[in-house]
Amino acid sequence: MDEQLIKTVNKLQDAFSTVGVHNPVDLPQIVVIGSQSSGKSSVLENIVGRDFLPRGTGIVTRRPLVLQLINRPATVVVEKKEGEDEESKGEENPNEWGEFLHLPGKKFYNFDEIRDEIVNDTERKTGKNLGISPVPINLRVFSPNVLTLTLVDLPGLTKVPVGDQPKDIERQIRDMILTYITKPNAIILAVTGANTDLANSDGLKMAREVDPDGTRTIGVLTKVDLMDSGTDVIDILAGRVIPLRLGYVPVVNRGQKDIQTKRTIQSALENERNFFERHSSYQSKSQYCGTPFLARKLNLLLMHHIKITLPEIKSKISAALAKYCSELEQLGDPLTDAAGQAANTTLSIITEFCTDFRSALEGQSTDLSTYELSGGARISFVFHEIFCNGVKSIDPLEHVKDGDIRTILYNSSGSSPSLFVATSAFEVIVKKQIRRLEDPCLKCVSMTYDELVRIVNQLLMKPNFKRFPQLRDQFNTVVITFLKNAMLPTNRLVQDLVAMEQCYINTAHPDFISGQRAIAIVNDRMHPPKPVQPGAPATGRQSVSINERSLDDEMNVPKDGGFFGSFWQNKKKRQPMMESPPQVLKASGTLSEREQQETEVIKLLIQSYFNIVKRTTIDMVPKSIMLKLVAFAKEGLQRELLKELYNPEALADLLKESESTVARRNECKKMIDALKKADTIVSSV
Repeated sequence: MDEQLIKTVNKLQDAFSTVGVHNPVDLPQIVVIGSQSSGKSSVLENIVGRDFLPRGTGIVTRRPLVLQLINRPATVVVEKKEGEDEESKGEENPNEWGEFLHLPGKKFYNFDEIRDEIVNDTERKTGKNLGISPVPINLRVFSPNVLTLTLVDLPGLTKVPVGDQPKDIERQIRDMILTYITKPNAIILAVTGANTDLANSDGLKMAREVDPDGTRTIGVLTKVDLMDSGTDVIDILAGRVIPLRLGYVPVVNRGQKDIQTKRTIQSALENERNFFERHSSYQSKSQYCGTPFLARKLNLLLMHHIKITLPEIKSKISAALAKYCSELEQLGDPLTDAAGQAANTTLSIITEFCTDFRSALEGQSTDLSTYELSGGARISFVFHEIFCNGVKSIDPLEHVKDGDIRTILYNSSGSSPSLFVATSAFEVIVKKQIRRLEDPCLKCVSMTYDELVRIVNQLLMKPNFKRFPQLRDQFNTVVITFLKNAMLPTNRLVQDLVAMEQCYINTAHPDFISGQRAIAIVNDRMHPPKPVQPGAPATGRQSVSINERSLDDEMNVPKDGGFFGSFWQNKKKRQPMMESPPQVLKASGTLSEREQQETEVIKLLIQSYFNIVKRTTIDMVPKSIMLKLVAFAKEGLQRELLKELYNPEALADLLKESESTVARRNECKKMIDALKKADTIVSSV
């Protein structure tokens, strides 16, 4: 039953082999890593009991090799001659063979041919240079001499590019290894030469990066027989150097000379057993050393790991299957030449787009965000925060100086000096200030347009438009042109609103402060009532009206003064003879009390009326934009799209699918097929 679990995982690996490195389910497997000279290949061959891996210098393993070992009882009795071991009877054994997943149904009884096929298939993917590829080779080995195991052999870590290797070969190999060992369900088999410093082990270093506690890493110490006399790995085995929760296993492999002289693996395994049983440091623990113990330990670890992770695997397969089925449904079926299919698809996309556009504006979208404003809420923010605060912040007196007001007052009086505050002066100034509102109003239109374009761009990111890029481009062109055309009447209406306010200054507005009230307020500011002394008799009104004071001022005008005495003062000493006024006559000097009073009254009237205009503008401009731009787009966009795009002659070109969509649909179909097979496999356990 336990071995059946490993066979189940092997079937899952076969099911997912068609999807390459994009396997959505993390399957339990033993990943073999180490440097090029660590002896990884020899360890694997000793476990299998056969020579089958490519040999040579540099990077020999250039693609991941998924090695599935399947124990099966011998069905054919092979007679051996006296003194002949199992391997010396010939290259072929009817009880042992290999099968490649990319060559279904073909059995390789000759393991030299297995080696050749690994080399040939590697070159088919990577060429004859020394590059690498992440696409795995799946090999099954059936034999009565192996324990059921699943191992993944990866390229050995290298430092310096050799020959025509890519310059970043070290990074490529490192990224490939990390892809496998970072998966939580991977057991890491870190192979290190015992005759090197363990602290410099490349395999252990990478394992520690993803498994710092050593909970899923098992160490293999090769070349124990090549250590200096008097040294051993007892401290390492006892966990006193770099501890690993799964421990270390020392092994003795064939040397280069043994391989060249074709020493059999059975002979090498016998030599390994004798070495540990006779070595003074290891003989008491020899049962925990060597390749047979390593194979048994890996078998038990893998079975235990599968038992723990199988419920999680079932859950991930179901979730991934639902995810890819949903994505395939969104991608849709390829369009055929069936009559009306293209037209129906286009009509459906236009209807869905316009419905989503209206829903986004009305806040009825099905995918409302919980962390940011979107759609119509952003337009509301533009109206009630940005535009409203922008208009409120405009100071009508920001660019109006007291001297300017004084000049306008005198100019508006003409040739006859005015006795009272001139209405025309107030209107001249307030109209200029109202004109300043046009800029923020037009900016509000522009920002609303930007928000509508933002909604459109978000809708054009949906799967339908990724599927048909030409249709998306045409949608974008039609909608943007439609919105830009709607901007013209919107801007015109907003400009007319400002012009209306300029055209007629309604001083009879109920919220406008009256002239008399303004004069009284200014008078009280400049001449506050004197406090009544305790015990003093009341004297009636404590302040004098502006007309009375003006009269008093006129009665006490100095003899050398005049009505314009404070408006234009010549710094030169006055001459008794009369002179012509200068070409440019500007205000200078300080304001008289009367001028100060009149200026303050004008300023108060401007502020009062401008506040009324602000309130009207803040209320009317958003309404105008909603009428001419937003509501117009909601009601007329579908009609415009149908007019511009619903053309039977052009539909074939518009509905041409993108290459990425076709490729993604094929990927989803492959993944769904693999997941369905996997679901059937795990359901049988």
